[in-house]
Amino acid sequence: MSKPHRIWVVDDDAEMRQLLQDYLGEQGYEVRCMADGRQLLARLDHQRPDLVVLDLMMPGVDGLTALRRLRDDGDDLPVLMLTAKGEAVDRIIGLEQGADDYLAKPFLPRELAARIEAVLRRRGSGPAGSPLMAGGSFWIGETQLDLETRTLQRHGTPITITTGEFALLTAFVQHPHRPLSRERLIELSRGPDCDTDSRSMDVQVSRVRKLIEPDPARPRYLQTVWGYGYVFVPDGQTRKG
Repeated sequence: MSKPHRIWVVDDDAEMRQLLQDYLGEQGYEVRCMADGRQLLARLDHQRPDLVVLDLMMPGVDGLTALRRLRDDGDDLPVLMLTAKGEAVDRIIGLEQGADDYLAKPFLPRELAARIEAVLRRRGSGPAGSPLMAGGSFWIGETQLDLETRTLQRHGTPITITTGEFALLTAFVQHPHRPLSRERLIELSRGPDCDTDSRSMDVQVSRVRKLIEPDPARPRYLQTVWGYGYVFVPDGQTRKG
């Protein structure tokens, strides 16, 4: 029997922590709760979960600060952030800092469980709706994406890539020269049932460009299709039309 996935819930709201611990525990997860980002970072020195549910707004070391420290240290630990309802700026900032997904409060516990499952699925078996090609390895300029080992490197040096970034880049390389709408990219990288603001995809594309483009401000490989979405151009040539 496989071990249950370890989920850490970080939220300063004690009632929310208890609710999620009870519900996620009933779903078969091994759940541990913390009250702020400081506790999270301290515990990561000794243990490691499979995913962190991280509230953005907390006293002390807030979720955004904790997330930034993780990514600055090259840690690709999957993070699902919780934001206040309607706070689009918070969602954008969180995604820019490397969150794998987000969920706005208030939410139904089963909705959170579905998001957790989707992120873990992407980490374990690649983008929903777009199976990985076994042993596939792609060169994007001087950057190599390996689908089997789920790694990205340049000149032999590993590049930290989050679960969400890997899923999105995989969706692109498996559909070269094909313009993809934001909605289609969400479906390919997060699954058909993911209810995500399509504009959040712009943030994710921007992050992936920083990983693979020589000049992210003038992208060669992930080019914008104005009024529609994006297209992956493997040879880096300017797309006409």
